[in-house]
Amino acid sequence: MANNKRTLKRDINYVFGDIIEAAYLHQVTHPKEDPAKSEAIVDEAIAGFDELVSKMNQKDVENKKQHFKNIEKELEAKAQVLVEKVNAL
Repeated sequence: MANNKRTLKRDINYVFGDIIEAAYLHQVTHPKEDPAKSEAIVDEAIAGFDELVSKMNQKDVENKKQHFKNIEKELEAKAQVLVEKVNAL
């Protein structure tokens, strides 16, 4: 997925941005449904974004390569869960 820190930050931004966009798109296309469900997904996506970006900015990491690989895996896991929630709407 990501080759360096900048690319990983960009991937985090794009992935969570796409999930938030999909949740809002669902709200617009289904105006009679309760928007609280999609808002909860947006809130969860924002929290996940903030968490991963703060991990990216940690300075006291011994093995940076492994640290970034773990962040990458965590991004994939969080994105998978959120996409499933969006699809369930």
